[in-house]
Parts: sequence; structure tokens; C-alpha cells
Amino acid sequence: LHMVTWNVATADPPKDVASLLHLNSPKTPELYVIGLQEVYSGPVRFVSDMMFDDPWSQLFISTLAPWNYVKVSSMRMQGLLLLFFSKPEHIPFIRDIQATYTRTGMFGYWGNKGGVSVRLSFYGHMLCFLNCHLAAHMKYANERVDEFEHIVDTQTFDCKKAPKITDHRLVFWFGDLNFRIQDHGMHFVRSCINNQTYNLLWSHDQLNMLKKKEQLLQEFEEGPLDFQPTYKFDLNSDTYDSRLYTTWFGFK
Repeated sequence: LHMVTWNVATADPPKDVASLLHLNSPKTPELYVIGLQEVYSGPVRFVSDMMFDDPWSQLFISTLAPWNYVKVSSMRMQGLLLLFFSKPEHIPFIRDIQATYTRTGMFGYWGNKGGVSVRLSFYGHMLCFLNCHLAAHMKYANERVDEFEHIVDTQTFDCKKAPKITDHRLVFWFGDLNFRIQDHGMHFVRSCINNQTYNLLWSHDQLNMLKKKEQLLQEFEEGPLDFQPTYKFDLNSDTYDSRLYTTWFGFK
């Protein structure tokens, strides 16, 4: 399983995503799950995307098709996009595919924030993939948890074995979760980045902090944070935000 999460910041798709998908690796995955956030959703483009595949979907479909991958399911909610691809030999063993979405922006009336999910039975195992874009800004950590809990509580599926997200055997939760590093000074954060001592930042990662008191978060396991904070870069560069005002970093 190869998973991708990428906030594309309303940009048009690049010409090549082979490196993103590790297509030149010795062993290719059986499944691809791709979650994007902030896909451009202006009125004219969004109406067009409803009738035809959006440019990002077209890119991934055209890239993966020569490698013998088939798009099995997708879900789009404004700027949120979730794509599920499989090798053809697994298609007969993929059942009960359902996709849904939950808006959390503007008190649940706007889909700029929220979650899109695809669930299915894979060789009899119930899997659910949830791509979220949660509330931004440092001070809204608790609101991010509230939004996530709302998504998990309200999304339901027409399946007796797994009618809710948490009923599935495996749940993959990813996206632009917007949890930040708090309380550390900017000099210390930059020093940890330059020295690649990312572990010194973990204790002040808001998600790690909230996991200590939120039971639902404790049910999830996160991989090692062995990469530098991903927020916020100058456009099309590896340079952190060079504007004059203060920028906060976050791992998610």
C-alpha cells in the first residue's frame, strides 16, 4: 500500500509525479491511496470537474494506467480529493465500496474543511481511508479534534459489519490535519530542523499532546516523525516562509 497526502495549495498539477508515487522502486505496491487537499475549486472549474475527471485525477490516472493500475473509487468535496487505485488481479476481491464526505467549514455548511472517505472489503478485511482537512491556526487544536470526532461520529455506511468508521478492521487517517508545534521558540525549532533532531519537537506536537487525554486519538498509531516540519514553505521551493511575519511550524 502506497499512500500520498498532499496539500496542493490550489496549484495546477505538475507534469510528472513518478517520484511521488515511487514508480521506479524495485517493488511496486498493490494499492495506491492518494489524498489531496486544497484542490482548486473555483465555480467554473468545479462545475467542469463534476462532469469530467478533474486535472489532478486525470494526472494520476494517466500516470498509473501504463503501470497496470485501475481507479476503483474516488470522492471529491470541493478542495478535498481521495483516489483509490488497485492492480487488476485484486479487483474481484474488492467488495462493498462506498464513499462519503462530511463538511465542517462554516458550521458544517461549507466544504473547504472536513473529511472524505472511501471504505471497502479487501479480501474480506474491512478497510477505511479518511482524508481530512481540519481547522487551521495554532490556537485551534481542540477544534481540530472536535472536527475529527464529528466526522467519525457522523459518517455512516450501508454495511452491517462496519456501519461506522471505527467499526473497520483498519482505518487510515491522513490529510492536512493542521496540528502544530507549540510552545517552542522559533530559534529552537529552526535549530532542530537544521540539526535533524526532530525528536526534540515531538513532545510539543499538538497531536501527541492531545492523544494523552483524547481516547479516540489513542486508538490510532502514528509512524515515526523522522522528517522536518512540512509547514510552511515558499511556493515551489524547500525554503521556509521567508515573509517578515512570524510563521509557525507543524508536522502534519
